[in-house]
Amino acid sequence: MTYAYFDYADALALREMASQADLPKYLLAPEVSVFLRYVPDLRQQVLFDTLWNTGARINEALALTGASFQLDGSRPFVRLKTLKQRQRGRGRPGKDEEVFRLVPLTDPQYVRKVREFLTTLRIGKQQLLWPVQSDNTPRNWIRKALDLAKRDSVTFSIPVTCHTFRHSFCMHLIQHGVPLKVVQAYAGHSRLETTETYTRVFALDVGRQYGVRFSLPDSHLTLPE
Repeated sequence: MTYAYFDYADALALREMASQADLPKYLLAPEVSVFLRYVPDLRQQVLFDTLWNTGARINEALALTGASFQLDGSRPFVRLKTLKQRQRGRGRPGKDEEVFRLVPLTDPQYVRKVREFLTTLRIGKQQLLWPVQSDNTPRNWIRKALDLAKRDSVTFSIPVTCHTFRHSFCMHLIQHGVPLKVVQAYAGHSRLETTETYTRVFALDVGRQYGVRFSLPDSHLTLPE
């Protein structure tokens, strides 16, 4: 199966190879679409679609309010509060520290879904989109979706977690040729080395792309005198 931007069979084979190494575990776009079909509740579905479309950490997504989304105009985006501040240490962030990051929403179908979600559930500007007690709730939602999929004999070859969607977002951008510095900014990585981890997946395929061979036909086996 070939999509407009990549060959699914090749991408799947590469992902399966990467799964044997200590590399990020990620879903491909068709797999995410299949998973979302097994999330019947709109609120739950939009959460996982948001993780997929923004690369948000689960605690960042759960902090989103109606005001976090700017959906009008030609360049919709979401404003994420970067909650992972390991490099900063304890204490409140300084005035010059970037606490929020903007992630453009490039998929029109997702933007329409968020609009429908905000309108249908009448979510206010300052209202949390997912007022749950902890990230255990989304984990339970994932388990229920996987159980529904399993009834149809649909399984996924890698574990599906909230963080899987973040890895999938980063890999999807890199598959589209988005520069690493841009991926770093969208993902909120403090160090570029973290983002570069995803490129190691493609390093597994370089030899095949260049057509490297180590065997020669018999006609080439005569050594020069």
